[in-house]
Amino acid sequence: MRLRLVVTTGVSSTLLATSPLFAQVPLPIADNSFLIEEAYNQEAGVVQHIGTFSRADGGDAWDFSFTQEWPLGGIQHQLSFTLPVQNEAGLGTGVGDVGLNYRYQLAGNDSAVLHVAPRFTVLLPTGSEPNGRGVGSAGFQGNLPLSYVLGPAIATHLNAGLTLIPDDAGSATTTGFNLGASAIWRVRRAVNLMLEAIWLSTESAGAGGTVREESAFLNPGVRWAFDFPGGLQIVPGLAYTIGLGPSSGDDAVFLYLSFEHPFKR
Repeated sequence: MRLRLVVTTGVSSTLLATSPLFAQVPLPIADNSFLIEEAYNQEAGVVQHIGTFSRADGGDAWDFSFTQEWPLGGIQHQLSFTLPVQNEAGLGTGVGDVGLNYRYQLAGNDSAVLHVAPRFTVLLPTGSEPNGRGVGSAGFQGNLPLSYVLGPAIATHLNAGLTLIPDDAGSATTTGFNLGASAIWRVRRAVNLMLEAIWLSTESAGAGGTVREESAFLNPGVRWAFDFPGGLQIVPGLAYTIGLGPSSGDDAVFLYLSFEHPFKR
């Protein structure tokens, strides 16, 4: 399974916190999804470190990514980077194309039910294209996440995005599209059940021209939180990704782990 079109940039995990630093936030659900981007930027003075790991069933290929998010003075502006490490069967392990991300909190605050936070990403050609870990050219990506709180225990999240590679493999301009949605249910104070769905349309360049492929995935999962003195919050998560339609059989185990803590008082 490959979901590399979507650069996951996480969001502030205010839902499950109980420390005084977060006690003023009334949002019932505001943590990272796994495949879907939620529209909550980091709070002032709080940094988040996010790791994800996906391994396909019945194969040796796997993907790991590390994202680190920093607020620029407050919730309105956020910078982050995403560092992927990938293993392709028979082609070895290495770094993929790194993403440098900026997000703007267009709508939403601590008391709002609607949040919108468009993201712009520059993709650096740091991965090896011959070994299947990159496209061999710089690229650009935009994603529009929208989050809506339906009630004290349920939130929904919608994504729509575009990826543009001006010189894919040195031969053509290619485009990719992504659509996704998720529903998150807070079954207990520190436990969430999650259901995500994502559709991808990716284009790749080669000697014979460009080829477009479509894929779709369903991702049921669970996440929970541990809160520690000083504002540290650790959120593990687990999901099982199910391929749908043309992606049938591309199932995978998905693991998630984030650390969020203040970097200033």
